[in-house]
Amino acid sequence: MSVEWSGLGPELMLTVDRRAPVPLRTQLEDQLRNAIRSRRLGAGERLPSSRELARELGLSRGLVQDCYSQLLAEGYLQARIGSATRVAPVAAGGGAQASERGAVPGGRLSVDFAAGVPDLASFPRTDWAWAVREACREAPNAAFNYGDPRGSHELRDVLAAYWRRVRAAVADPGRIVVCTGFAQGLQLVLRALASTGVSLVAFEDPGYSTTVGAAAAAAGVGIVPVPVDESGIDVAALAATPARAVVLTPAHQWPTGVVLSPERRHQLVDWAAAADAVIVEDDYDAEFRYDRDPVGAIQGLAPERVAAIGTVSKSLAPSMRLGWVLCPPAIAQAVAAEKRRQDRGSPVLDQLALATLIESGRYDRHLRRMRAVYSSKRGALTGALAAHAPAVAVTGLAAGFHAVAHLPGALTERAVIDEARERSVGLYGMSAQRSSRSGDPAQLVLGFGNLGERAITAGIAAIGDLLRE
Repeated sequence: MSVEWSGLGPELMLTVDRRAPVPLRTQLEDQLRNAIRSRRLGAGERLPSSRELARELGLSRGLVQDCYSQLLAEGYLQARIGSATRVAPVAAGGGAQASERGAVPGGRLSVDFAAGVPDLASFPRTDWAWAVREACREAPNAAFNYGDPRGSHELRDVLAAYWRRVRAAVADPGRIVVCTGFAQGLQLVLRALASTGVSLVAFEDPGYSTTVGAAAAAAGVGIVPVPVDESGIDVAALAATPARAVVLTPAHQWPTGVVLSPERRHQLVDWAAAADAVIVEDDYDAEFRYDRDPVGAIQGLAPERVAAIGTVSKSLAPSMRLGWVLCPPAIAQAVAAEKRRQDRGSPVLDQLALATLIESGRYDRHLRRMRAVYSSKRGALTGALAAHAPAVAVTGLAAGFHAVAHLPGALTERAVIDEARERSVGLYGMSAQRSSRSGDPAQLVLGFGNLGERAITAGIAAIGDLLRE
């Protein structure tokens, strides 16, 4: 039996056929995806609620929700709390996505292996809405005034307890400063360090030189790259520089994916003591470790020498714009003063909601669920590569939601990336993250956090022949 619905207008009729061999969800996804690609559904156009569409087509609401979630993950749709699901502007426009990675010659990407983006469709909307309501209901009137620029004492208390419990940190709420994310947290720390006489900051190579460079420039300090190998940052090479601070991602290094070894951790702490230096620890991807429990923060080994920066950009969503700095005592006041100077403090209601979410146990529950989700996606990626590009070695899979693919033989990053984009598959090379891009091995950084398992498999299948010698 076939069911039709034209509630989105006469130019778009949705049809599901229960007698067809194609699953109902696939039928619905394909029709919506094609309607967006062809611009029959325009940018910003509102889709019916999952309940309404399910009723009209005689489907289960869960099936429609799964369909919407898949299209959200693929970038065809967008949704916000309290607002309807709508067609994403880039998806409907079909044009190139402007970014530092370059233009997309073949039009919009059907599968994009961009790294650093979590599963946006899995944001815990219901739990967050509950936490916001609870925070708003329980907040005293004083919470709506200008508050402590370090952040609400409720969130700082909760974060301190969380970091002690989960990250084995030495956390004092009086030394926590809430910020808008890693970029602001880093800038606050570097400005505070500059006021103490630090003039040169080291960073991992490959790594995010753009972010570190921007924060360093704002603080008036220089930067120097330090190589990373299979054990993490090369501490001997670091010690050979005059840097008195270093920015690194020890839990799951961006972008190589290596985990800083125990030996290097101790060498790093010894270097900081000998050089009177500060370690700026980005807690990147620490929550998503697959081979063991999350490793404790370096801050726990040397709380007097480490500024630890955490955010919910990967655990919840980048749009939350919530992060924090666990400061060493020597610069805690300077970081707080710089936060006051920049914006007088981050939005308090969001802070109270996050504190409520963590205290309720719902945040931990979300993380447990997402570890399972990302583990399944990781399995889809390795399985697809094994089936379609068996010569490609994959590393960096101990944690997080990106991996490194090592191209075999004489293949070059640029050639593979360009050809993949002609097939509407977005790939990104490791060389873009290196300070020196000559003579380095050809590698791809494959992000899978915001892709469904079917999209991962389809994307690798579409380019598998490009990854062979």
